[in-house]
Amino acid sequence: MPERAVALDTGAGAQPDEILRVEDLSVHFTLTRGLLLRRAAGTVKAVDQVSFTLRRGETLGLVGESGCGKSTTGLAILRMLEPTAGRIVFEGADITGYGKDRMRPIRQRMQMVYQDPYSSLNPRMRVRNIIGEPLEVHGEAGDRAAYRERVDQLMRLVGLLPNMADRYPHEFSGGQRQRIGIARALALNPSLVICDEAVSALDVSIQAQVVNLFMELQQRLRLSYIFIAHNLAVVRHISDRIAVMYLGRIVEIAHRDELYRRPLHPYTEALLAAIPVADPEVEARRPRAIVKGEVPSALKPPSGCRFHPRCPNAMDVCKAVDPPLADFGGGRAVACHLHTVAG
Repeated sequence: MPERAVALDTGAGAQPDEILRVEDLSVHFTLTRGLLLRRAAGTVKAVDQVSFTLRRGETLGLVGESGCGKSTTGLAILRMLEPTAGRIVFEGADITGYGKDRMRPIRQRMQMVYQDPYSSLNPRMRVRNIIGEPLEVHGEAGDRAAYRERVDQLMRLVGLLPNMADRYPHEFSGGQRQRIGIARALALNPSLVICDEAVSALDVSIQAQVVNLFMELQQRLRLSYIFIAHNLAVVRHISDRIAVMYLGRIVEIAHRDELYRRPLHPYTEALLAAIPVADPEVEARRPRAIVKGEVPSALKPPSGCRFHPRCPNAMDVCKAVDPPLADFGGGRAVACHLHTVAG
């Protein structure tokens, strides 16, 4: 597959083929205490000043440890969670302040594929009704014959036989259930699909099949993906660019090959070093990037760079000053004082 152009995420002017722009997106949750007189006990900064762009037909991988804000970012983009601050510009429209009625037609163009292919499907509904439900909700079902034909078309599109449409979810395997979820997401012809750990609950052999399906659908329908995952091998296979998140912030973003060849942020280095290698001799020889400690609480993030308590290269400036996501050219941006000072 030919290499596609790279779009950077640091606030330059809109590109002609840009489908999504996220600017300084923040999602904060206020914790309260007390049963009767509820008082604020603190603020969890789940997502804090996240910025990136996405082009049509492009896949942006969003990776990081559990709890770093990946899924919250996806839900905020879909306006399933209210942003605390920032802007979300989708297909040229700033949808950040849209109410429920104005978001209704937008939702046809933005869909999500969820992590668990069983709990995301209603066990009491037949597959035909699960896939066709978005058509009915948005008034796109047409007559009975058109409805059935559209559902059959969607099932064939994701590799399922239409004669399975009257079965219930429990009669399918995990991989087949995820295909049902994908068919439902495609029912309204979206241009953006957010895949939230869409293959992590599947067996390894099935993961490859579903990832290949995503890529085939992207080429056929010119879909744009935000692919949220913690499996870096899967992310590398499907993504054009990769953004690395840590404790609510993007710390590095780059073209996938450049990121794997030459990671700049110490956290990215540690993530890549944790990927196992099939050859035991190569695995034994390669250097280790050990990250000490645990991820700090988003309720009380560290001062300065949020990674500095675990960073083997931390300097005094890291403890006091939060590094910005700086443009390093070539579609790469990094938030790290090591490279800012060196530059």
